[in-house]
Amino acid sequence: MSAGSNLRSADQFLCSICLDVFTDPVSTPCGHNFCKTCITQYWDDNVLYKCPICQETFYTRPQLKVNTFIREMVSEFRREAQQKSSSSSSEQQAAEPGEVPCDVCTGTRLKALKSCLVCLLSYCETHLEPHLTMSGLKRHQLVEPVENLEDRICTKHDKPLELFCKTDQTCVCTLCSVLEHKTHEFVPLREEYEGKKAELQKTEAEIQQMIQKRRLKIQEIRASLKISNDAADREKAEGVQVFTDLKESVERRLKEFMKEMEDKQKTAEKQAEDFIKDLEQEICELKKRSSEVEQLSRSEDHLHLLQRFSSLEDAPPTKNWTEVRVHPPSYEGTVVRAVDQLEKNLREKMKNKLFEAELRRIQQFEADVTLDPDTAHPRLILFDDGKQVYDGDVWKNLPDNPERFSKYVIVLGKQSFSSGRFYFEVQVKGKTDWDVGVARESVNRKGDIPLRPQDGFWTVGVRNVNEYFALSGPSVRLHPSSPPEKVGVFVDYEEGLVSFHDVDAAALLYSFTGCSFREKLHPFFNPGLNDGSENSAPLIVCPVNQTV
Repeated sequence: MSAGSNLRSADQFLCSICLDVFTDPVSTPCGHNFCKTCITQYWDDNVLYKCPICQETFYTRPQLKVNTFIREMVSEFRREAQQKSSSSSSEQQAAEPGEVPCDVCTGTRLKALKSCLVCLLSYCETHLEPHLTMSGLKRHQLVEPVENLEDRICTKHDKPLELFCKTDQTCVCTLCSVLEHKTHEFVPLREEYEGKKAELQKTEAEIQQMIQKRRLKIQEIRASLKISNDAADREKAEGVQVFTDLKESVERRLKEFMKEMEDKQKTAEKQAEDFIKDLEQEICELKKRSSEVEQLSRSEDHLHLLQRFSSLEDAPPTKNWTEVRVHPPSYEGTVVRAVDQLEKNLREKMKNKLFEAELRRIQQFEADVTLDPDTAHPRLILFDDGKQVYDGDVWKNLPDNPERFSKYVIVLGKQSFSSGRFYFEVQVKGKTDWDVGVARESVNRKGDIPLRPQDGFWTVGVRNVNEYFALSGPSVRLHPSSPPEKVGVFVDYEEGLVSFHDVDAAALLYSFTGCSFREKLHPFFNPGLNDGSENSAPLIVCPVNQTV
């Protein structure tokens, strides 16, 4: 008989009392076989001598002898099983750290394939074979390999934990359910397992969602940090440039101051040197005359003295030095004036730098603005790109829809804004009459329209070529250093701010502050009348070029 067939019929070598392979098999008079120790212990514990299988009663205790044939069969079975176990062990993997080992293996412990909740042992593939082939062992409960099998047995009743008490939220055995927990609600472990597993899956999904949200938040924070770092780098570069300019201004003004002082000093030195030169020249002349006078005064020749006296009588030409003074230049206050001028220059430079920085900041809120033909006055000509408009001097036949301006040559932008910040730039080069700004969506579009904040308009404009005004009702006269060619319009809706900027000069023209916006705002454009081609240049919505 092969080892394979022995294993397939191995249940015939199984003691029905200990459920294990026979040890010293004996046969009862009824023909059933048991381990000698098992049947002896069984009869010792009972008054009647019965067969545990067929329940036949023996009135006298049978004399049992070892069944040598079965013992030899069992020995052969054990030997062949051991050979197969050794052969299989060479193919199976040894248990790695963290894996459950077989409790039966000797020497190298193989990886367990199943754990038995009845035997409280874990088995590799070879040692699991009896639980898969023997009818008595097949009734045992097998689970995936687990450690600490004793934790799966009820400590009170020494039975497997098979039920879940929903009342006490704990695992119990079948005896617990009828003793300590008899009034409680129970479900099989698998049912509770499925419910808890569903809860865990839901919790896992929620955790994954939370993880995803936090990953997105990390991305948001990193993006904000990048924006912050980029802004810091720009500010540092701007700061380096500003302080470099300041240093150069100070050095330049110091050179000018030193030159001014040196020029004054040289002028005083030149004047003094000229006076000294003249005085030394006169001293030479006077010394010469003194020598001649001295020689003549010593002469004993009467005729010679009288003849020479008349030529020495006239004094040599000399200057009256009594009132001559070297007036040193006034140095007092030179340093103060130099510092005052430096401060003025620095203040102007800093002001320009601040305006430039502010302009660069608000240019980041550029909005793509296009003109809305449905709002355009019938005289206006709009380019196909929706970016340019001028007065065509001809009244077109257009429907007088409610959105259209009917008296003044005005057009609004298609885009509306009801929150946040936005910015756009308009080229006004070559024009003598124009207005730009923003307007409320509900403004009056028919008849007379006062361009002032009370009526929903926040604009600046020019009249008569160089007369600039903020149309604030009453108007405020503006004085730009030079005629602006490109005007930037910035709106901070929540802050209630509308500001206008000379883009090329990086200068603030005017700001409306403390505004209260309660509805949508639209960009506003008034290119002015053609005025005999004097004002024919278009207003142009320009892309922002952040190179200021």
